[in-house]
Amino acid sequence: MQRVKIKSWLAVHTAVCILLSFFINTACSTPTNEQTTPRKTVTVFEGARLIMGDGSVPIENAAFVVEDTHLTQVGSIDDIEIPDNSIAIRVDLTGRTVMPAIIDTHTHLGDTREALIEDLQRKAYYGVGVSMSLGHDSGELSFQIREELIHNAARYRTAGRGITAPEPGRSEIPYWITKPEEGRQAVQELAIQNVDLVKIWVDDRNGMYDKLTPELYGAVIDEAHQQGLRVTAHIEYLEDAKGLLRAGVDAFAHGIRDKDIDDELVALFKEHPNVVLVPNLNNRGVASDLSWLSETIMPEELQQFQDAAIDRPEAQQRFAIQARNLARLSTEGIKIGFGTDGNAGWTPHVEMADMVATGMTPAQVIVAATKNSAELLGVTDAGTLTVGNSADFIVLEANPLDDIINTRRIVDVYLRGARVDREALSAAWTGQGLE
Repeated sequence: MQRVKIKSWLAVHTAVCILLSFFINTACSTPTNEQTTPRKTVTVFEGARLIMGDGSVPIENAAFVVEDTHLTQVGSIDDIEIPDNSIAIRVDLTGRTVMPAIIDTHTHLGDTREALIEDLQRKAYYGVGVSMSLGHDSGELSFQIREELIHNAARYRTAGRGITAPEPGRSEIPYWITKPEEGRQAVQELAIQNVDLVKIWVDDRNGMYDKLTPELYGAVIDEAHQQGLRVTAHIEYLEDAKGLLRAGVDAFAHGIRDKDIDDELVALFKEHPNVVLVPNLNNRGVASDLSWLSETIMPEELQQFQDAAIDRPEAQQRFAIQARNLARLSTEGIKIGFGTDGNAGWTPHVEMADMVATGMTPAQVIVAATKNSAELLGVTDAGTLTVGNSADFIVLEANPLDDIINTRRIVDVYLRGARVDREALSAAWTGQGLE
């Protein structure tokens, strides 16, 4: 009987020890989820000259850190610190120059999904991070694409349908208005779609049509502001620019093209300091070498472009008017934005060179094409290479501050932290990828 009691006591004692050991080991062990937490991977780009996009002095021997899609550190190479819980992939950019991706505020892109995506990829190939379509978008496609982040493609913004006076035979897409209440109704419909800007045309198309009157565009601008929207205007004539400024327009999608501006216009701009001028210059009309386009255009098409790139005195005269007007407004401190008025991916680099030809400095043009244009579109995470912004940038072989045509010497483009596969795009467009 005594032996049975001893055995029972030993069994209980053993069980208690096992349980105590289990609880002690459990309390002292690291939780499973902490043991399996992965270290973050970041990419450190180092050694380049960094143009921030805000007009500040470039950072020499710079470094910046990209985590996922955004910039988490930006500074000199000595200021960057990699957190202990991160694994750093390093990209050596010694000898290169980095600038923000371009923001093109005035484009007219494809009207099918396939064509639109290709246009956005062509923009991305040449370093455009955001592309704004101004006034020729009907249906839901443009708004659907706006919500997508498409591989190897610029982001998309849209004004939906623009607003103009009737232009029979020219374009059926914009709203045609003849009464103020029609203009207000059009804006109300655009507000429901949450367009990025409202586009109006104030132009008689060389005398072919009646144009929007001050009463009509005044109603559109007033209604847009009530709806929390801004208005950009296509213009041709000096007097229309003055009327639009008095009516409270927010931006111009073109510069004045009929004559040299006067003191009254400059004064009106200064009374409205937040108005942005997007010059959208006419072709300069000078012979140029287009061989730098060979990576994105079939040889026969490139030859056609090259044959047309000749000296044209009439175009030079038209350009000269815009050049003088832009030079003066820039000198007066008017805010300048950037747009190209088309769908070709490469035209931003031509536009930047044209803007420099008017007298703007390369640094001023880069600010116009990045920071100022992002602000015009209300894109808060692009336009400058600052902490928190999307990692949208261009890696260049040479410094565009020395010569603006160096923006064409692209080594790589990164959008949302991912490298654009320019080689694959080029092969597809030039037929090099076909067997």
